[in-house]
Amino acid sequence: MKIFDLNSSSESIVGSHNAPIRCVEFCPEVNAMISGGWDANIKLWDPRAPSASGTYAQPDKVYTMAVCGDKLVVGTAGRRVLVWDLRNMAYVQQRRESSLKYQTRCIRCFPNRQGYVLSSIEGRVAVEYLDPNPEIQKRKYAFKCHRNKESTSGIEVIYPVNAISFHNGYNTFATGGSDGYVNIWDGFNKKRLCQFHKYPSSISSLSFSPDGTYLAIASSFLYETEETRDIPPDAIFIRRVTDQETKPK
Repeated sequence: MKIFDLNSSSESIVGSHNAPIRCVEFCPEVNAMISGGWDANIKLWDPRAPSASGTYAQPDKVYTMAVCGDKLVVGTAGRRVLVWDLRNMAYVQQRRESSLKYQTRCIRCFPNRQGYVLSSIEGRVAVEYLDPNPEIQKRKYAFKCHRNKESTSGIEVIYPVNAISFHNGYNTFATGGSDGYVNIWDGFNKKRLCQFHKYPSSISSLSFSPDGTYLAIASSFLYETEETRDIPPDAIFIRRVTDQETKPK
């Protein structure tokens, strides 16, 4: 893992894992960088220190993670979800199992910190709440998306949901799938607000700008099919988004 200094255009090595590093996050509340790897470890790094300030074993390969205030939500292989308190990493605060039946692909937290959204390879998204109170947990739900029924055969093709990004102002979120589409959702009111035009290849990553006026969309072939002819080049599209597309109705 490296830090790139934008001011000096220099990079320095922070540290490493024993297997591929799948995700990196920064938590301003505890001033720590967090890395998650296929060595089934989470590592915390102080930007000023030469080595990891802590290594924490996870139940399996880390596929995704998200910072939620001073909490860290980690999704691993085996459909496991762990909630850690970054101010006290002595134990796991919550151990959960994904409410989706297949492999977890992405987790992102609501800006209001009440919960998180989790997606799977099976064209589904789950809206979850962090508060373990049974009354709050009754509000969680899941829905189907990024699916396409072929008109000739009638067969429904199901695509992985690879990326999620939240609009900081409205608590709405975008999902990107291997069908090449981006959808905007109002998670609290269980509505799809809009769908953008089809992009050249699978949506591999999404990111709203901090003020929510732009959405960066990465289109990249993810080798989920055996057909490798005429692969579109990797591309990043910057799309200006409007309130009509992102604000709850």
